[in-house]
Amino acid sequence: MLPLPATAGHRRMSTEPNAIESVAVVGAGQMGAGIAQVAARAGLQVVLSDQAESQAAQAVAKLKARLERQESEGKVPPGTAADVVGKIRTGGPLFGVADADLVIEAAPESLELKSALFRSLSALAKPSAILASNTSSLSITRLGRETTRPQLVVGMHFMNPVPVMKLVEVVRGALTAEATLKSVVALADRFGKQSIVSQDRPGFLVNRILIPLLNEACFALEEGVGTKEDIDAGARLGLGHPLGPLELADLIGLDTVLSIAEILHRDFGDPKYRPCAGLRNLVQAGLLGRKTGRGFYVYDQNGKKS
Repeated sequence: MLPLPATAGHRRMSTEPNAIESVAVVGAGQMGAGIAQVAARAGLQVVLSDQAESQAAQAVAKLKARLERQESEGKVPPGTAADVVGKIRTGGPLFGVADADLVIEAAPESLELKSALFRSLSALAKPSAILASNTSSLSITRLGRETTRPQLVVGMHFMNPVPVMKLVEVVRGALTAEATLKSVVALADRFGKQSIVSQDRPGFLVNRILIPLLNEACFALEEGVGTKEDIDAGARLGLGHPLGPLELADLIGLDTVLSIAEILHRDFGDPKYRPCAGLRNLVQAGLLGRKTGRGFYVYDQNGKKS
């Protein structure tokens, strides 16, 4: 049997990793700003864009203030703020995408939104550019179908907060090329992160394990098995977790936790992933955790439990 010819959307690729020196981060929320920070800290030229240009500029201003405070406290070397911020340019929708070696999408966890973005990225980015998603649960294969280059589409799931957490979960879609995988694993190492590789399954590795844990803690609270304080103390002191599951859910965002739980429940069709009604009620009430000042706990303006 003769080999199939390579098409525009399925070109054969070398197994050698692509060199990445410039990164465009699409989405200037907490995750996107953190990704831009670690990329700039690693010496790459970075563009941070957002639907609202002011959001991207504000994110960099906050980053500058935070790094200057860390400089004054001796937590980072002098000049870090100027060096990092000097490598980040900001702009409006999809600014800088056309020139980047790697585009990292960090938009809200919506398949409709991310699919539309990947169609735009495929049209705007240069043909050799890798397109990565920071999705925590959506199918990389499905996003790759929205492009003419599925072999260059990959998941790069950073943990929150990005500058602190050491893990990057690299997700391989059904058509992700080996060279693409090697490139992003090498980049994660350059960022000072440890990478793990997951196949493209609902929740990947981290959230496949984490979300059922958080959801079960919600059920334990709803059923009155223990107080929220005792549930969280049990995980911290008995399991060695730095945060209890309800504290962690508040940090992640209860809307994000619910969304991933719904994806696991839908895609696996297994009732063990059924989201807790108490979690759903908090989200419907707009009590999403630290970002709204109230979730399972109440928080002050600095994000500390009050």
